[in-house]
Amino acid sequence: MTRSQSLPPAPVGELFRAAFRAHPAGVAVVTASGPEGAVGLTASSVASVAVDPATLAFSVTGGRSASFIAAAQAIVVHLVGADQLDLARAFADPTAERFTAAMDWELLPTGEPLLREAQWALRCEIIHRAPLGGSVLLAARVLDIRPNPTGSAPLVYHNREFHTLFNSVQTAV
Repeated sequence: MTRSQSLPPAPVGELFRAAFRAHPAGVAVVTASGPEGAVGLTASSVASVAVDPATLAFSVTGGRSASFIAAAQAIVVHLVGADQLDLARAFADPTAERFTAAMDWELLPTGEPLLREAQWALRCEIIHRAPLGGSVLLAARVLDIRPNPTGSAPLVYHNREFHTLFNSVQTAV
């Protein structure tokens, strides 16, 4: 059998999922106020878009929290480190209790939930929504940043699991 006679390639959707499972991404928890109170979810699609004005983008897919976040005027994007693994797991599990008395959180004067233990909290205004397939791509302008550097290793999501980064690799640029 020659190469041109080989089996057809896997559908693009399957290969796309496999490609991004193999591509590590930083972990964030996104929170907002919904009609019934605080909502949140773990996201690995957060990316910086511009520095001036400070803008980020991420996508949400399905679920109650995702729909409230997609409709919100303002959100908080919490960039979490390895020492916040429990936080990332709680907001990734749709059956987990998220905003409990044991969790260190508060409502900001502007109404958004703030997770105090996150390394970075970026309060943002949603400036653009773009429905794409079953997801919504959100662009948000950063209004306020609250640093809480813990010195923790970064938390990344890779191949359906959370991982930490401990070693750095130096390369010439």
